[in-house]
Amino acid sequence: MEFQSLIDHPSDWMQGSGPHSEVVMTSRIRLARNLRGFPFPGYSQEAQRLELMRLARPVVESLGAMQGDRFSEDYATLSKIRKQVLVERHLISREHAARAAGCAVVVDARQNLAIMINEEDHFRIQGIRAGLDLRSAWKVVDTADSELEARLPYAFDAQLGYLTACPTNVGTGLRASVMLHLPALVLSEQINLVIKAVGKIGLAVRGLYGEGTEALGNLFQISNQHTLGESESDIISSIEKVIERLVSSEINARHKLMEENATMLQDQVGRAYAILRFAHVLQSKEALTLLSMLRLGADLDLVPQCDRSVLDNLLLEIQPAHLQWRAGSELSPLERDIRRAEITRSMLKNLQGPATLPNPPSSPPQGTSPHE
Repeated sequence: MEFQSLIDHPSDWMQGSGPHSEVVMTSRIRLARNLRGFPFPGYSQEAQRLELMRLARPVVESLGAMQGDRFSEDYATLSKIRKQVLVERHLISREHAARAAGCAVVVDARQNLAIMINEEDHFRIQGIRAGLDLRSAWKVVDTADSELEARLPYAFDAQLGYLTACPTNVGTGLRASVMLHLPALVLSEQINLVIKAVGKIGLAVRGLYGEGTEALGNLFQISNQHTLGESESDIISSIEKVIERLVSSEINARHKLMEENATMLQDQVGRAYAILRFAHVLQSKEALTLLSMLRLGADLDLVPQCDRSVLDNLLLEIQPAHLQWRAGSELSPLERDIRRAEITRSMLKNLQGPATLPNPPSSPPQGTSPHE
């Protein structure tokens, strides 16, 4: 598969569907694995990384899930913009994109399975699904992992489990993460309490692109922090229970906003629609915030006949690297802002304006608005 084909074909998890898709955008399972006889990538020489890639990449490409039209690329041939596009599509990590010699990525045709070679570990095997579907993501990752382990000598200790570059990954090597859209909890100023509560039970809350990134567009990643002493099934089950509760909290917060602050909510959704439909300059952070409000309006039926998958795909198409890839050249910040607005207007041109609720309540009493 050529890079252009990869970009032109939206993955399964970009379709705005899946269990609890009104709140849960994606579920991801990632396994860290290493080979015996090779130092971890961070401690290896370039020649050692090149040798491991020469040995491992054909095996990865031969996996059952990678048969047919796959994308496989050596980082030595990938431009900076192309690597950043893969980051924006959550197919590789920011850390992996910063590497070059001896690194590669292999992605299946549907972009449900991506395997990074020589990231922090020799392999990062990642499965992505739409909505709350960690079990399905785990199944595709587990199958690929078993095929690799049957053909390559994994670094494994009978007591510790799978050996990894970072001690927090030792054991199962499994990270389960879920991307959540939580605008109502943000608007009602409950999000900080939620983050603290999640942290107390040993889970991590991160931004759009993982550790050290901002929660743009009211999007939050929640994942486990420990992999030792628990089975894969136990880790997944504990994450699922927490996510189910968070979904309920977000839905309840949305209902409460509709009951107590409907006018404010209509105003926010209406403003988001108007700016996205007619603006000629859109900065990245502003666009993500407005798309978040429009997605909320679609989920609450304030925006009639809105295809959520269009909004989810737009979230990707307006990212900086995607804009520059489509343009065929590097763009200045202002040029990106202009092009972002142009693409947004085009993709939303057939979207009807927000509906008006029957008999909207009068303005809420002073002090009840989340923005006060």
